[in-house]
Amino acid sequence: MTVVGCEHIGIQVADVDRSARFYQEALGFELYDRLSRSDAYVQRVVGYPGVTLEIAMLRIPGTAVELEILEYRDVERTPIDPATASPGTMHFSLFVEGLDELYARLRERGVEFVSEVETSTAGTLAGGRVVYMKDPDGIRVELVELPEWRRSEG
Repeated sequence: MTVVGCEHIGIQVADVDRSARFYQEALGFELYDRLSRSDAYVQRVVGYPGVTLEIAMLRIPGTAVELEILEYRDVERTPIDPATASPGTMHFSLFVEGLDELYARLRERGVEFVSEVETSTAGTLAGGRVVYMKDPDGIRVELVELPEWRRSEG
């Protein structure tokens, strides 16, 4: 038995509709489903009896991977420190084209970034461009423009 793929990335947010709009408008994700789930089996799977999950499902452009945005309702919630160094937090990475232009457009929209766009100096991204942005809940999204030598690999 082995892992054979990735179906979706799930993130927990304070407001599902706000976050879905953010990913659609800022990064071009496509919303394809919006639903509420409070089935007993779902409550058991997530470990929260009585929870209602408000869910937005979005397609990540250029991939078969989806972003599942979840808002847990009817249970106690405590915001965490989403800083990347904090154990238990997460980030996900997206390949982009035209990173400098995207960065400028997102900054104009008020999107917060961890740093300016940087050029990678080592490893598999050497020569590529990279930056971390923050979504409305502070979740880090890494934007990566591949170096020319990686783009030409096909």
